[in-house]
Amino acid sequence: MHNIKDLKKNLNDYRKKLLNRNFDFKTDFFVSLDEENRRLITKKEKLEQEKKLLSKSKDKSNFEKSKKLSSEISMIANEQLIVQNKLNDFLHVIPNIALKDVPVGKDEKSNKLISQNGKIKNFEFKPKSHIELGLGNKDIDFETSIKLSGSRFVVLKNKVALLERALINFMLDVHTNEFNYQEISPPLIVNDEAMFGTGQLPKFEDDQFEIKLENSTERKFLIPTAEVVLTNMVRQSVLNQNQLPLRLVAATPCFRKEAGSYGKDTKGMFRQHQFYKVELVSVVEPKDCISELDRMLKCAKSILEKLELPFQIIQLSTGDMGFSAEMTYDIEVWIPSEKKYREISSCSSCGTFQARRMSAKYKTPNGTDFVGTLNGSGLAVGRLIIAILENNQNEDGSVTMPEVLKKYMKNLDKI
Repeated sequence: MHNIKDLKKNLNDYRKKLLNRNFDFKTDFFVSLDEENRRLITKKEKLEQEKKLLSKSKDKSNFEKSKKLSSEISMIANEQLIVQNKLNDFLHVIPNIALKDVPVGKDEKSNKLISQNGKIKNFEFKPKSHIELGLGNKDIDFETSIKLSGSRFVVLKNKVALLERALINFMLDVHTNEFNYQEISPPLIVNDEAMFGTGQLPKFEDDQFEIKLENSTERKFLIPTAEVVLTNMVRQSVLNQNQLPLRLVAATPCFRKEAGSYGKDTKGMFRQHQFYKVELVSVVEPKDCISELDRMLKCAKSILEKLELPFQIIQLSTGDMGFSAEMTYDIEVWIPSEKKYREISSCSSCGTFQARRMSAKYKTPNGTDFVGTLNGSGLAVGRLIIAILENNQNEDGSVTMPEVLKKYMKNLDKI
């Protein structure tokens, strides 16, 4: 969320930068709402002052005047609340501003290739997709999942289910032991305030799984990512400066409707309604956001390096970044059956954007200030399974296990 004083002071600058984010900042609409809101507030305060002066008088004839003022104040307060809500509705869907080093562009076509890493394997046979490999031993079962839950779900069995668990344990060990992230086991259900804090609400409500509750005014949601719970752990808090940086990691299921992905990745495990992900979150002083983003990217890509999987790093353009991000790097892993790289991690700095929505601050020598927040996948488990199965497959349909995974896989060389 943006500082309304900054918006008013730099209207044209914000409009230009928000156009780069594919957002039309209607300055006239914003200014008229803000002016009307301030006019009503001023009017209400003036009447409240009149009423206060009347209440000091002992003249009984002022009673009716005071009563009339109370009615007028109440009417103006209701009117002002309506205008304030309209103003908030407008402000709450404005995306974050991109940093100056972010490539400017409308979509992924303007993304910038940063590096390509690892060696792409030349197969002496036609490599199978993860779907074909999974169907060969029936360890990836789409038929049963459709019967249980519908499309975009999967049942993993036997050694592929073991691989899923192994990858989660492996990644958690790397991030906690080597990179000093604090492991968290969070709730999988959050309230609407938490979803608002990280930017899922109100703009992306259609992509969320909301839980139906009887006899309750509360709204609850299944988490679309552990970013929501981990980042909101500092919501409505004032941290001490020596508590920063705060680095958290969690492995959780994630739940998404994939509302905007009709027709995309309808087969296989690439785009599911439910999937596991290891999530990294950092809370830092704002001045350290970019250095922390570089560190987070290093932590995420180290998983692929240890698993000896080829990947590339992409810096997203202004039009391709997520709502809350000010700078984002995607890590894309090589998928042999598609002969292309596919996203497996997205690491973003959000600056103070989420902190303003959450009222998350820290103490400084000069008072308090909003913290900086970052998040990144470290990594998406389902897509990592796909990458291992396809890149490490053998002609007989077996899959060689990466050396670093063997101790998590009952010392199996192949599955």
